[in-house]
Amino acid sequence: MTRSTGHSLPSDPAAAAARSGRGPKALLAATAVAALGAVPWLGLGDYPMHLLVMALLWAYVYTSWSIMGRLGLVSFGHGAFLGIGAYSAVLLWNLFGLSPWLGLVAGVLVTLVVAFVIGYPSFRFRIVGHYFALVTLALSEVTRLVIVGLRDWTGGSLGVTPRTALSGGAAMSLPAMQFADKRVWFYLMLVAWLIGLLIWHRVDRSMARLALQAISEDEDAAASIGIGVARTKLSVMLLSAAMTAVGGVLHAQYQLYVNPETVSGIAVSLQMVFGVIAGGMFVLLGPTVGAMFLLMLSEGLRIVVGNDLHGVDTTIYGLLLVLFIIFMPNGILGTVMSALRRRRQGR
Repeated sequence: MTRSTGHSLPSDPAAAAARSGRGPKALLAATAVAALGAVPWLGLGDYPMHLLVMALLWAYVYTSWSIMGRLGLVSFGHGAFLGIGAYSAVLLWNLFGLSPWLGLVAGVLVTLVVAFVIGYPSFRFRIVGHYFALVTLALSEVTRLVIVGLRDWTGGSLGVTPRTALSGGAAMSLPAMQFADKRVWFYLMLVAWLIGLLIWHRVDRSMARLALQAISEDEDAAASIGIGVARTKLSVMLLSAAMTAVGGVLHAQYQLYVNPETVSGIAVSLQMVFGVIAGGMFVLLGPTVGAMFLLMLSEGLRIVVGNDLHGVDTTIYGLLLVLFIIFMPNGILGTVMSALRRRRQGR
């Protein structure tokens, strides 16, 4: 028989260091969120508040795209999912008087069906790489053309405005998801962004990430060890598409205007890809940094160039996308973190 000495076995130093670092990181994250939540009460004007709301909205949308893009599934069709969500909520409200909250559910369901119809045969027949990107690109453009073609309901290329529920000086209408105070929208977008970060983190820590990394290396080898290739890809695509549809609903209700050029089509899809790559696809806050960078870039172009030259922003996005892929593939935040890591290791 063995006799207990009263001492526990030594733990793994790496695991102990990881556990000891969780506390300060969690405290720092909570402090940052609390500080961000106090920003609307600093007396900012309507325009700065509008920029903050749009930054959080696009940060959420870019995070939704990166859940799929960072795992080797490069999609140029997320503009379709954004547009389906936006138009579902607006049309159900305008035509049938259904609350945009119900429109959100309907938009997500329709998006899941469309994503399944596109994703399942693509993954089943191993349409990968640039072929898959082309399929999703076609989906984005087809969605835009369908919206334009159904002009009797969607307003065509002119867009459509949701019926207002803020008549008589009302400040908000919860059933209509309409709020006159931008602070309400700020906190709504903040919650959506935090949920998006949480989902990104959970996927990053899940077996799906490891499975998709194995699939991206060699599908046959991944299938030989029991990984459901098509099922794993499809589940991540459905999750990313559903989150993007929610972003479309939020965009439509905040702007109170939807247009096929602003919520669907190639331009919006390219904007998502560029924003994520610019910020850092493989870092949790990379899409958020990309959203802020792209928002400042678009506002700067609007001030310098104005609205007279159409297509300038898309041209610059495409050029910068190529430059980022060549010279800064890890994005802004990824490059900064790599530099700090090398400096710490050098010390």
